[in-house]
Amino acid sequence: MKKQLDIKNWNRKEHFAFFKNFDEPYYGVTVNLDCTRAYEKAKELGVSLYCYYLHKTLVAVNSVENFRYLVEGDGVAVCDVVDASTTILRDDNTFGFSYIRYAADLTEFNTGLVKEVERVRNTTGLITTGPLDCVIHFSVLPWINFSSISHATNKSGDSCPKISMGKITQVHGRKQMPCSIHVHHALVDGYHVGLFIDKLQDLLNE
Repeated sequence: MKKQLDIKNWNRKEHFAFFKNFDEPYYGVTVNLDCTRAYEKAKELGVSLYCYYLHKTLVAVNSVENFRYLVEGDGVAVCDVVDASTTILRDDNTFGFSYIRYAADLTEFNTGLVKEVERVRNTTGLITTGPLDCVIHFSVLPWINFSSISHATNKSGDSCPKISMGKITQVHGRKQMPCSIHVHHALVDGYHVGLFIDKLQDLLNE
């Protein structure tokens, strides 16, 4: 479900008007997340680390209102809940797009995730689900300890946040993982990205 934002009374209306028609309105940052506690917690709970940090990512996304905004024509829609469209790797090293519903309860979320991963792995091709809007675009590059990343862009444009995780490495006895966040500048400023990063790291530390 979505509702329209009252742009006339929005304190960012000039920022929205300025950035929304840029040829490349996205900007991105890459940070290193400490996932030491998350690794231990996932084992304790009997879920994959992937499930655990994807769930925490969605909790953090849904906690920052600007990450739930979408550009719709000349307006902005506010999503009630943001889900995930993730890339799922198959045995033949191709991937397909998935649709993973957010659930506040980790066990419920994991059940849905496992079913969706299995479904996509038994398909072929790239597009395995219908058009999605209230989602983050999520991907994992477990082979690469990247320090920056860029994304292929569609000329028709979209405004969903794009979040990518990389290879987990050991640094001074702690598990560390690169996280790239790309957001549409008409909707999200650096302040909001900072809120998201702080929230996600707090959740991973629980």
